[in-house]
Formats: sequence, structure tokens, C-alpha cells
Amino acid sequence: MMFQLKKSVVATEAAPKAIGPYSQAVVAGPFVFTSGTLPLDPATGEIVGTTATEQTRQVFENLQAVLKAAGTNLSKAVKATVFLKDLADFAAMNEVYASYVGDGVLPSRSAVQVARLPKDVLVEIEMIVLA
Repeated sequence: MMFQLKKSVVATEAAPKAIGPYSQAVVAGPFVFTSGTLPLDPATGEIVGTTATEQTRQVFENLQAVLKAAGTNLSKAVKATVFLKDLADFAAMNEVYASYVGDGVLPSRSAVQVARLPKDVLVEIEMIVLA
């Protein structure tokens, strides 16, 4: 007998629309898989902030909106992947990151420097969260 996992799309106007052929997030079984989330204003699609601190804060505001639409929240995060344009911004990103993920069971995480991110932003974060 085969187990068939159902999946559903998460979409909200409270977070930036996808800028390509992907969903803001997908719920599959007990998990929510977010797409890489950028520091964009949901209303205008413009980049919010010029520093890693400002951009990371906007990324988390957008992630919270997507997770709320999925019926969950950051406290249920199990894995995060952080993409930075420059690892010199790690400490600034990390300070904001810590303020959003809390003090409970922290998600596992990878952080990498990449050559370039969409719209030339400084930070992009994707997560896997319990639904």
C-alpha cells in the first residue's frame, strides 16, 4: 500500500507575491515549506532596508505572514536556510534572527554566502516549519 502525501499552496497578500513560478509556501503532511523569502514590501514589491539588519527584519515579517496564512508560526520552525550576499553580515543577521525564533527549541540552520540573490538583496531565508 502506498502512502499519498497531499500538498496545498499557501498564499497571502500580507507577504510579497512570488516573483516567479513558485508558491510562497507549500503544506505537505505535517510540514510547511517556505520558499526563499526576500525583504520586499508586500504592497509594492520594493526592497525594504539597505542594511542586513533592516532586510532580515523584513524577511521575518514576511515569513511570519506566510506562516500565519498556513496556520502556524515561527516557534514551530525545524529548519532554516539563510543565504547572505556577504558573510560579513552574519552577526547583524543573527541578532535579528535570534529575536524572531525565540528561546525554545531552536531550528537547525545553515547559513551560506552566495554570489548574488534575487533583486540584489542582502539576505534570503527559507524555512521548514511544523504545520
